[in-house]
Amino acid sequence: MDHFTYRDGILHAEDVPLTTIAEAVGTPVYVYSTATLTRHFRVFEEALAGLDHLICYAVKANSNLAVLRLMGSLGAGMDVVSEGEYRRARAAGVPGERIVFSGVGKTREEMRVALEGGIRQFNVESEPELFALSEVASSLGLRAPIALRVNPDVDAKTHAKIATGKSENKFGIPIARAREVYAEAAALPGIAVVGVDVHIGSQLTELAPFETAFTRVAELVPALRADGHDIVRVDLGGGLGIPYRRANEAPPLPFDYGEVIRRTVGPLGCEIEIEPGRLIVGNAGILLTRVIWRKNGEGRDFLIVDAAMNDLVRPAMYDAWHDIVPVAESSPGDELPPVDVVGPVCETGDTFARERPLPVLDSGDLVAFRSAGAYGAVMASEYNSRPLVPEVLVRGDQFDVVRARPSFDEMLKRDSIPSWIPEIP
Repeated sequence: MDHFTYRDGILHAEDVPLTTIAEAVGTPVYVYSTATLTRHFRVFEEALAGLDHLICYAVKANSNLAVLRLMGSLGAGMDVVSEGEYRRARAAGVPGERIVFSGVGKTREEMRVALEGGIRQFNVESEPELFALSEVASSLGLRAPIALRVNPDVDAKTHAKIATGKSENKFGIPIARAREVYAEAAALPGIAVVGVDVHIGSQLTELAPFETAFTRVAELVPALRADGHDIVRVDLGGGLGIPYRRANEAPPLPFDYGEVIRRTVGPLGCEIEIEPGRLIVGNAGILLTRVIWRKNGEGRDFLIVDAAMNDLVRPAMYDAWHDIVPVAESSPGDELPPVDVVGPVCETGDTFARERPLPVLDSGDLVAFRSAGAYGAVMASEYNSRPLVPEVLVRGDQFDVVRARPSFDEMLKRDSIPSWIPEIP
């Protein structure tokens, strides 16, 4: 469910017509719904009711400070994978004791920043990282709380580029070596073992891979406790998918996901951490764009919009599907000729949809790409020297620009020309 609905023939974000936002901010622009963000977070809270838990929102999905502040105000912790994301979480007001630092390539500087600023735990991905973290923590007179990320060798049955739990993936320590590596961790002066971490991928549409992975963790924890480790937390990662194709997709509900958690790791008596991102923010956002031209080609027609792959790269990178709808509601009997929806970037890959049945649209018409709240703005670039897309947050009948579109002058001023290059005659 989301709060983007048609009223009086115009698509609204909550109580705000998208036409109003387009007039005030221009296009392309990301638009997020506070009501949807809030509802999705609370659905997870309800799914884990009765369990000792912390929902750590995955900052990588959407790192806008307004989104982070909202999540934090609802009680969320944060899952970060870089110093920049850590600083964003702290800037949004999230205390360090609610921030989990994940990621396969943490640097010593990132470790230092998090230790000095406050951290709930590090999810450690390798032995070299473990030894480095101990050195950094010891130099500060601290012990770093850690959970080792174990790789359970589970096929998440998701896109190959976002699967993380198979043995050939770069993430985590093979679960068969977990007890050995935990013994190494316990012997290090700067390390305090607190938990176990697992994360098998993103956009999972079946519960079976979760159940398999969580069961393997549930089998590991008693063995670790028997070895003398005080395992008080289990971090189960994120990954629950959302319906990008609303007509024929129905991923598992958070309630059912919660039941898998209760069955598998609930009896361990650990605090449960989960790291949802996409399911909270994905359907809480749309990318609003305007048609530049309708172009009749040979054998197919093109709808050229002012959004491009630099604004929303998922279709170009993953062949991802986004439902595309006109802002002005079409009638049930309208003709739906197939068109390729493309952007203005000079790449054939700058294609959002191929032969998509859509109402007849023309120059100036507004179009919305649904389910664009996750991995949209955060993955945007300035390719073709296109300024970054702005972001808007809606609450009821109010909206605010939570990231402004940079001007061309602001974009150009970030470059500098060395003095040894002469002026052009």
